[in-house]
Amino acid sequence: MQTIELGDGRSVLVDDTAPDHGVDGGRPTLVWHHESPHTGVLFEPLRSAATDRGLRLVAVTRPGYGGADPLPGRRVADGAHDLEQVLDALGIDRVAALGGSGGGPHALATAALLPDRVAAVATLASPAPFDDSPTWWDGMADDGGLRAATAGRQARITWAASAAFDPSQFVDTDWAALDGDWAALGKDATAAGGSGLQGGVDDDVAFVTDWGFALSAVTVPTFLVHGRRDRVVPVAHGRALAEAMPGAAYEERPDDGHIAVLSTVPTLMDRLAEVLRA
Repeated sequence: MQTIELGDGRSVLVDDTAPDHGVDGGRPTLVWHHESPHTGVLFEPLRSAATDRGLRLVAVTRPGYGGADPLPGRRVADGAHDLEQVLDALGIDRVAALGGSGGGPHALATAALLPDRVAAVATLASPAPFDDSPTWWDGMADDGGLRAATAGRQARITWAASAAFDPSQFVDTDWAALDGDWAALGKDATAAGGSGLQGGVDDDVAFVTDWGFALSAVTVPTFLVHGRRDRVVPVAHGRALAEAMPGAAYEERPDDGHIAVLSTVPTLMDRLAEVLRA
């Protein structure tokens, strides 16, 4: 992991498959926007999928996670401003963005706000913008953190003090993925939780407040994937995103839950790389 200082004095952590974080022979570059909670470390099978396709993969740890400086009150849009500075520091002009779960809104933000730098975007199991409707909430196995976040940052911190993981959030295909190819994801989520509360708290507050951009501003090629059995971010969110961005390619996976849908990462990398190489 590399530490990069931003213009406001904060530091973010960057993981990068390029040797020594240098200019990497012009390989197409993807930016991975990590889930909530995660440390931002690029784990398998993300690394192997990128390497197999001749891609450079970069991840920026969001504020408050894994040792990155916190930014209380941050909005989803702030991640785009951070990424722009990271790309400048790394000497990268053009990328595609890929975001899983809580990384999805942040990936969409970069596409909306940095259209000259982000050529395409893909999300997996991403939340939709908050509207406090029954549809937004229905189907969540554990909505306590997000509901607390609607009352503000301190309420979300208080909720976290007594919160416990609810295994019913994951369906059988999710557990199979966590026992197999995506085992490192579960371990990383545990590590992120052990590094403090601020990242998860500030993610949830950002998700249930104004994101700082309109989905209509996403005009680059967009690919959305959602599992129909998702009990963390229910499939209604994927459908809402697809409705708000009618030009996006939307795939609904009938047997996938929140984790199992990550099996589509290699295919999405292929689609993003095709845009970058065009």
